[in-house]
Amino acid sequence: MALRVGIVGLPNVGKSTLFNALSESGAAEAANYPFCTIEPNVGMAPVRDQRLDRLAELAGSAQVLPATVEFVDIAGLVAGASRGEGLGNQFLSHIREVDAVLHVVRCFDDANVVHVEGAVDPERDIETVETELILRDLDTLAKRRERVSKALKVGDRDAKAEASFLDALDAHLGAGLPARTLVVSEGDQLFLRDLFLLSAKPLVYASNVGEGDLPAGNDLSARVAARAAAEGAGAVVVSAEFEAQLVALDREERADFLQAAGLAESGLDRLVHAAYDLLGLITYFTAGPKEARAWTIRRGTRAPAAAGVIHSDFERGFIRAETIKYADYERYGTESAARDAGAMRSEGKEYVVGDGDVMLFRFNV
Repeated sequence: MALRVGIVGLPNVGKSTLFNALSESGAAEAANYPFCTIEPNVGMAPVRDQRLDRLAELAGSAQVLPATVEFVDIAGLVAGASRGEGLGNQFLSHIREVDAVLHVVRCFDDANVVHVEGAVDPERDIETVETELILRDLDTLAKRRERVSKALKVGDRDAKAEASFLDALDAHLGAGLPARTLVVSEGDQLFLRDLFLLSAKPLVYASNVGEGDLPAGNDLSARVAARAAAEGAGAVVVSAEFEAQLVALDREERADFLQAAGLAESGLDRLVHAAYDLLGLITYFTAGPKEARAWTIRRGTRAPAAAGVIHSDFERGFIRAETIKYADYERYGTESAARDAGAMRSEGKEYVVGDGDVMLFRFNV
């Protein structure tokens, strides 16, 4: 599964600059005026994982194929977007199609870059975007409540439970709170999923600071981090300016550039890790002479479903999975050595795949 992340925020907060850096492209026009992005730009970015590089080295793999993240640069939202202001209806519909939202928040002062509200204020900016998502969700909710109300009138018993949930959700959204912060029982989860609410999307805040504020950020990004902690969202300090410079360098130069800034990894890596954690995603590997490859699955996935990520035939005809923990593979150096040492296990259909497992699937169709 490829993770699809939508990048949102007010105009001129650095979204398109960050998108170009994350996807290592110039696909998104970055300009000092609102709505320079009209149609959403889409770019693929590799999920860098040192374990994959090491496995490829040990297995003598001819190719290294990392997992990927698809970033969607969605045009800047403004107050009134839920009513169509600034082409808002079109932009909000794009958010519905992503797995998670990366909300870029401006946490830098620059007189040469205009702010649509006239001054930098991260909390106000977050509220502006979030309010528009909630207003759109309230419209969606109203339509659903109307249908459920009709079902109640004709005696539909199943509609009663949904109506109760929708009432609670309406009160929550009406208080200006995003759907993702509502405590939902297991039985009501299906009702929530069926609504496809924008404010229910898992969220990571990207506090965009000036290069000089790396790595720790500044007072503005600290305010964003506090808000994220309060609502259970992710938060990462990045500098779109820095990331744009980083992608222009070769691998060795990047390492030096990161070290000089006091960073162990790029903004992309930190954002992807935050999104993975938020969504409960992990990585397993396949490795051999032909290729070493990373595969993304949800935590708790059993072996047959994990095999199905490679090909549906693998899941349909699953027999067993030969599994080596990454640490054991690195310790023994080769698959055969790990097998001889008893570190390769044969797992059946109930096996829950762990992060870093190196897998070989046996199947028959």
